[in-house]
Amino acid sequence: MSTPRFLTLPPNVRRTYVETSRGRFAALEGMPGSGVAEHCPALLVPGYTGSKEDFLAVLQTLANAGRRRVVAVDMRGQYESPGCDDPSLYSRAALGEDIAALAEALGPDPVHLVGHSFGGLVTRETVLAGRVPLTSYTLMSSGPAGLHDGPSAAKARALMEAIPQLGMERIWSLTLEPDARSRGLASEIVDFLKARTLGNCELGLRTMAAELLSAPDRVDELAKQAEEDGLPILVLYGEDDDVWDPREQAAMAERLDAARVVIPGAAHSPAVEAPETTAGALTDFWNAAERRRRCGSSF
Repeated sequence: MSTPRFLTLPPNVRRTYVETSRGRFAALEGMPGSGVAEHCPALLVPGYTGSKEDFLAVLQTLANAGRRRVVAVDMRGQYESPGCDDPSLYSRAALGEDIAALAEALGPDPVHLVGHSFGGLVTRETVLAGRVPLTSYTLMSSGPAGLHDGPSAAKARALMEAIPQLGMERIWSLTLEPDARSRGLASEIVDFLKARTLGNCELGLRTMAAELLSAPDRVDELAKQAEEDGLPILVLYGEDDDVWDPREQAAMAERLDAARVVIPGAAHSPAVEAPETTAGALTDFWNAAERRRRCGSSF
């Protein structure tokens, strides 16, 4: 799981909720500190077992570049966003509809959409559904398909199978807490990880794990949709990503005819591990996308 290195809110970053046609979602919002905010808003979506705090270190920098709003969210059932008892609402397609509703709520201008890890598989559904206009789309440390093998797939499968037997409270105390403490994390970070772990909807975690493990390769469909919409795509990942192989992500970028940025010194969570480099890459890509397409245009 992504582990933030600090929890204190930077200047001009606030905790809030976004009300949508599909419910209420917890968010962190970065707002420009001064000057005219003339750039399109951005919506940042975390991965499996992650949360909006995974983007905490980049929000101020992204907002200070003159964006109207930069919003990172908890998906349905993640941490501080309400969950539900309907497993169908945790499918990739349903979560993608949630993200479309969030993008609409941030309007009226089309947003820059970013999906990290499993959030990339979810936001891909948003793009393919074609429900809302977007200014650009970024896949951050995500892959062409789900995790079908390897250590990360094994961890997701083990968590999915353990939840009905043990529950998240016992899983935290038996495995996740000892791991967090063995890494020498500050007590407030450990406390946050506990709160996030126990705040997650258990049904959501189980269903999203199944979605993460079973997601098909839809890159060709995405490439076709992006070409039809004139949608710029960026594939961004850490040079040492240990979830999706960097070579696999590079090949995906080529199939998408997308821009590609490799973040030095980062692994699976560039926004945490190299926030300034990541924020700079996003800002450069977003500004270039806006030069190609005025905010508020339809496509």
